[in-house]
Amino acid sequence: MNTPARLGLFGLGLAAVFVAGFFVARAVVPPSAIEERATVTTDEHGAHDEADDTSAPAALPGLSLAAGGYRLSPIEVPHELGEAGELSFSILDDRDEALTEYTEEHEKDLHLIVVRSDGAEFRHAHPEIDDRGVWSLPWTWERAGTYRVFADFIPGGAEEGLTLTRSIDIGGDFTPAHGHDDVRDAKVDDFDVQLQGDLFVGGGSTLTLEVTRDGEKVAEMQPYLGAFGHLVALREGDLAYLHVHPEGAEPQPGDLSGPTVDFATEAPTAGRYLLYFDFKVGDEVHTAAFALSTAEGEAPEGGSHDDSH
Repeated sequence: MNTPARLGLFGLGLAAVFVAGFFVARAVVPPSAIEERATVTTDEHGAHDEADDTSAPAALPGLSLAAGGYRLSPIEVPHELGEAGELSFSILDDRDEALTEYTEEHEKDLHLIVVRSDGAEFRHAHPEIDDRGVWSLPWTWERAGTYRVFADFIPGGAEEGLTLTRSIDIGGDFTPAHGHDDVRDAKVDDFDVQLQGDLFVGGGSTLTLEVTRDGEKVAEMQPYLGAFGHLVALREGDLAYLHVHPEGAEPQPGDLSGPTVDFATEAPTAGRYLLYFDFKVGDEVHTAAFALSTAEGEAPEGGSHDDSH
């Protein structure tokens, strides 16, 4: 999405350079991003912010709380499991003033992604903004753990966007999810979703999601956020953020599709990726979760599509 602004080196004693590299993959192979050096931060509750705990260059979005002249404010949330409250935050500019003008993308001014560090909990939501530039929505935590909060947006007047992030610790009994195998089949509500295709490093990859119900192919998928599906991919280990959208023309209101949706992207590094597929049927949004490791070798010309799964 955004090629970040350059931040100068201020003062003879200042040694840390902080630049955020950012891209969002849509229906084309994502462009190269600029390397950044992230800094260690502490959130408003004194918790160590793992999103910025690295001195190595980062070439993906979603690894820092500041980029392109903007930063994600401290996040206010309920801090007890089951406690009803609000999640709220602002996007601040370099004068510490809240951003109030946004460019709509995929039918929303801002997309909020909240995921637990082990990938077991995932929510894609759309808060509302008030006249002070504060984004908020009702929020309740169901499970303890460390969560990453991603704000994905385009500042008003800009052509490209940013993904900023912070970490939040929610206390309580915590049993991390374990598993290192690929997950290509998911059950969500009464739907079965199958992931086909492979991820290749440095080459175009086509991933296909097929939705069935009771063994029958679903052809009643409705447009959701200006497309027939929405896919978020997070790199396991640091939760670097890839945001992809399906191939094909934007659907019109009333259009239906299915049972498959194709997504084009590429893996920036070898490893395992957590994928979350949102789709809409019967006016209800469903989310299917997968895990996919990068394939060896080079991607076939024109992308990858594996019909064997």
